[in-house]
Amino acid sequence: MIALTTTASSSQDRIGWIRLASVNLPLKTPVSDAKVLTGRQAALKDVALLFAEVETAGGHTGLGFTYTLRTGGPAQFAHASEVAPLLVGEDPNDIGRLWGKLAWASASVGRSGVAVQAIAALDTALWDLKARRAGLSLAKLLGAHRDRVKCYNTSGGYLQASVEEVLEKSTQSLERGMGGIKMKVGHPDRATDLARVAAVRKHIGDQVPLMVDVNQQWDRTTALRMGMAMEQFNLEWLEEPLDAYDIEGHAALAAQLVTPVGTGEMLSSAGEVAAYIKRGAIDLVMHDAPRVGGITPFLKVAAMAEDAGLVLAPHFVMEIHLQLAAAYPHAAWVEHFEWLEPAFNERLEIRDGHMIVPNRPGLGLSLSERLGEWTVAKSEFGKRA
Repeated sequence: MIALTTTASSSQDRIGWIRLASVNLPLKTPVSDAKVLTGRQAALKDVALLFAEVETAGGHTGLGFTYTLRTGGPAQFAHASEVAPLLVGEDPNDIGRLWGKLAWASASVGRSGVAVQAIAALDTALWDLKARRAGLSLAKLLGAHRDRVKCYNTSGGYLQASVEEVLEKSTQSLERGMGGIKMKVGHPDRATDLARVAAVRKHIGDQVPLMVDVNQQWDRTTALRMGMAMEQFNLEWLEEPLDAYDIEGHAALAAQLVTPVGTGEMLSSAGEVAAYIKRGAIDLVMHDAPRVGGITPFLKVAAMAEDAGLVLAPHFVMEIHLQLAAAYPHAAWVEHFEWLEPAFNERLEIRDGHMIVPNRPGLGLSLSERLGEWTVAKSEFGKRA
């Protein structure tokens, strides 16, 4: 008979201290996608990050973060600063209950958008803490299915770049070990899109996975016409061809195209992504852990996607999503962006078309000393051990 035991470090430890930091991390080069070409957004120049550091009375630590693009950074920081004190004195093991506690505290401002995105930084820090305390990577803690995940590069395929630049970046990405190339489309002149995709496909060859991202800028008619025109390029998928909330449009398009259709990055709650899965409207799910509220709701959506047999290709933040994709039973991809690398001391290894899951505990991340250069606000709660 096996005796059940508990330890003070895991069952009696309590959260004693939390620090939040709001950071504006500049990009080396501003980038533009189809939303910029349609005049709906300005070129992207930086990423607003919210970091959460959590420490228990027993000295265990966790690191999490969330982000936003263009607007919302101050709002995320303000909301996190309101709810973070509610975690002081709590058992860090009770992650699901604590997510619910913070969500209910935020009920008046809803259960999507800024409210849950602020919670995401704290939720991720608690998962990181739990895995670190166990001495496991987060993927291992969740139950890893693989120690590496297929990866593709996106940062080299934006629309402000000439086709020659995109070709050059594609070569560099493949030489570095990437397993696929994603490029942006959505020019007002559709012939320009087709010519750019044709050029990239010819350049990288027929065997390299090629993905195309519309960033929600086509209507239903254009999406069908362009989707059919692009069938010749044997795309790995067509991403965000329609408005993020057009479930029926995505369902109709996916039913008519051979090319797989995916979306999810702009949805800001687990329920919004779940609606797509329930409807059978997508071939791959592309939700984003920070945007839907952290790892806790991300895993709920992933379980639904698993039941539906969908491919998982979460958006951005490879530093978090690598761990989650490694714990997904079906086919999965992780998206490579180098944008956040200056914030961390570690670098993720890429080899033979895959991103390697680090064997360091938790997310395997520590904050760079340079982060202070871009920090715009801080707050602390409780006392350090």
